[in-house]
Amino acid sequence: MSGHSKWHNIKEKKGATDAKRGKVFTKHAALIAIAAKQGGGDPSMNATLRFAIDNAKRDNVPNANIERAIKRGTGELKGEAQIEEITYEGYGPGGIAVIVTCLTDNKNRVFTNLRTIFDKRGGNIGNSGSVTWMFERKGASYTPKFPVKIEDAEMAKKVLDFVDALEEDEDVSDVTGNFNISEELMEKLLPTARAE
Repeated sequence: MSGHSKWHNIKEKKGATDAKRGKVFTKHAALIAIAAKQGGGDPSMNATLRFAIDNAKRDNVPNANIERAIKRGTGELKGEAQIEEITYEGYGPGGIAVIVTCLTDNKNRVFTNLRTIFDKRGGNIGNSGSVTWMFERKGASYTPKFPVKIEDAEMAKKVLDFVDALEEDEDVSDVTGNFNISEELMEKLLPTARAE
């Protein structure tokens, strides 16, 4: 019986690892497709594409996946929906402001998923421009102009759970928030997170 239990545990861990790897591959493919769509499919002429390919290779994305993503971005794959970059913004628990960048081939799916995450975790999706004024855009990453200090441990846990749920969505490529949690509070929360 213990052998069965051991295999069951190994199978569960392998399944979780494969699922995480699948999400990583999907995100890399989306970034490559967007780069190819915007600047062409030749990495020697498109620095953004070259950078996206290098990052994908670092995470062991197979060459076949990379080539398919490039073709998808340049429109060479007929019948496949194009991937678009979409930005959503809103408020999370504790009134924090968040900007969520998504790479998706299905706007309806991503909006429904994000709305569910916001609703279940004490936030709400805002209209375009509702929180971007609280951030300064520097390159591709947003920087908060007005950080919100989170000092309550329970609220910090809610904020971190909210951000984790957003980041776990397969269409989400980046989440930026204007919250600030001290290192001391993070250290207190880490044992709790590990125990769960």
